[in-house]
Amino acid sequence: MRIAVYPGTFDPVTNGHIDIIERALKLFDKLYVLVGNNPNKESTFTAKERVDMLKSALKKHNHKIQVEFFDGLLLNYVRKKKSNVIVRGLRAISDFEFEFQRAQFNREFAKDIETIFIMTKDDYAFLSSSIIKEIAMFHGSVKGFVPENVEKKLKEKFKK
Repeated sequence: MRIAVYPGTFDPVTNGHIDIIERALKLFDKLYVLVGNNPNKESTFTAKERVDMLKSALKKHNHKIQVEFFDGLLLNYVRKKKSNVIVRGLRAISDFEFEFQRAQFNREFAKDIETIFIMTKDDYAFLSSSIIKEIAMFHGSVKGFVPENVEKKLKEKFKK
């Protein structure tokens, strides 16, 4: 069985993330979507909220996807799940530089774990969770950029 792990903060999940997940499902039999915390950022949504939003957005793929929270070293989680592949999404050259450095670091400590990169579709290349939150904070429409359940949660979070 081909198993991969797709980590992220998903604060919140966007349609760009969903695109990467659905395309990764074509390559792997099982995909663990790992919700984590970024110690350099303060999250808008709790870990539980982010896990719940992802589970709801991905419910049609329940048989192939497991969404979990993990607050630890990614390489330990990958091994725990008996995987040897990390999936990362790329939008632009700036993403590549950051992700390349991270992948090289991971290879230094775990030569048996590979990182694969999936380019997001052009439709989502400009999307980021930060931009989505900013638009929602100022009561702009994020329709079409995030799953419907996430759009609803953003409206609730940033009510006047």
